[in-house]
Amino acid sequence: MAKNTKIIELPPTHPGSDLLELLNAHGLTQYRLAKSLGVPQTRIMQIVRGERAISAETALRLARFFGMSREYWMNRQMLYDLECVEQARGAAIEQAVRPLEELILGGQNKVQE
Repeated sequence: MAKNTKIIELPPTHPGSDLLELLNAHGLTQYRLAKSLGVPQTRIMQIVRGERAISAETALRLARFFGMSREYWMNRQMLYDLECVEQARGAAIEQAVRPLEELILGGQNKVQE
């Protein structure tokens, strides 16, 4: 017999958390990273706090500095954004938008506007 389990949805993890872990692992300050990247310290602080998204330019700078791929940072940001929207609006979108396959299988040959 299966036990009733409650699934707890955790908030999405901002890529700034990853950045903070890297800073701590390498013993770097946000100030030092900002200077090394050639960006304002407030940009790094806001990213680490989850108040600012990682832009394509910042992704390139982080990738170069840490020897990582630019896609890592962009994918982390994209995943965060998608998870936020899914949690906030996913159910409403699911109710409002019918999949094309459902329309076709439902006997309609054309998608109506």
